[in-house]
Amino acid sequence: MKKQAVFLPTAFGLVLAGLVFQFAFGKRDAFAQVSSGDRTLVSRTVSSAPAERPREVETALSRFSAAASLNARSRRTMTWAFGAKQQTGWDIYVPLVSQTIGTNASPDFPEFASSLSKWQSKNSLEPTGILDDTTMTAMAKYWQSQRLGRSDVPSADRLLTAPIIDFFDPTRSPDLLQLERETYTAYKKMLQAASKDLKGVVRFTKDGELAEGEKFFRIVSAFRSPDYQATLRAASPGSGRVALAKHSAHATGQALDIYVGGEPVTTKDANRLIQVNTPAYKWLVKNASRFGFYPYFYEPWHWEYVPGPIGQR
Repeated sequence: MKKQAVFLPTAFGLVLAGLVFQFAFGKRDAFAQVSSGDRTLVSRTVSSAPAERPREVETALSRFSAAASLNARSRRTMTWAFGAKQQTGWDIYVPLVSQTIGTNASPDFPEFASSLSKWQSKNSLEPTGILDDTTMTAMAKYWQSQRLGRSDVPSADRLLTAPIIDFFDPTRSPDLLQLERETYTAYKKMLQAASKDLKGVVRFTKDGELAEGEKFFRIVSAFRSPDYQATLRAASPGSGRVALAKHSAHATGQALDIYVGGEPVTTKDANRLIQVNTPAYKWLVKNASRFGFYPYFYEPWHWEYVPGPIGQR
């Protein structure tokens, strides 16, 4: 009995020691191919490092580093002329330029200069990647080519009177609420699309209409008869605004001044710079053409309904 009493505790101790040995060395073996610093990451998902540009892409972009530096300066200092309007810099036109050359890169980056050089090449300009006055003039000419280019008055049956709720000024005279029918239909379709893309940024109803109190995208001005245009010109002699031109696209009922921020229709540079940086304007630049609307680049609020491809209008 004495031998049995000694044997049992000894046997139990040996079994216990074996289990401890197995656990310790088995755990070490499990990590045998993993460094001690990485052991805590075995069961975690390892996040990959940001993808780097291929070397050939880096090499190609390096060609435009100097152009990017020049663009970074000229966007605020370059002098150029649009008609009789002297311009300083092109900061106001960055959204339109970027959309035209197909890039989201900052004008200060080589990627912007690279995209610009491709546009220059396609338009028979030296592909420097530098937005100089020659390129800016060519770009302005391209934008102007997208516009209506006419001021004929439509027949009465082609005009409709839109509800006052669609207009920026809730006190606007009833005889100033007209626009061309197809233009109005396209405008409403455009609002539906904007309501989905700008949800939470611009206020819309669940039906895709502008919410009460929302100003963005409302119509500031639409159809203006030649007689009314003449009245505006008489009230503001010497005005340089195209909105008061003798032959205005507003006479067609297909030109809309749309509220995009700031003072609705003021051409001062500070005001236009505010307007081109609003979500409403940036959305229009990227999407309005899908609904047949094209900009007058000098006035961020002015959009013309020109359906069909350029050259077939």
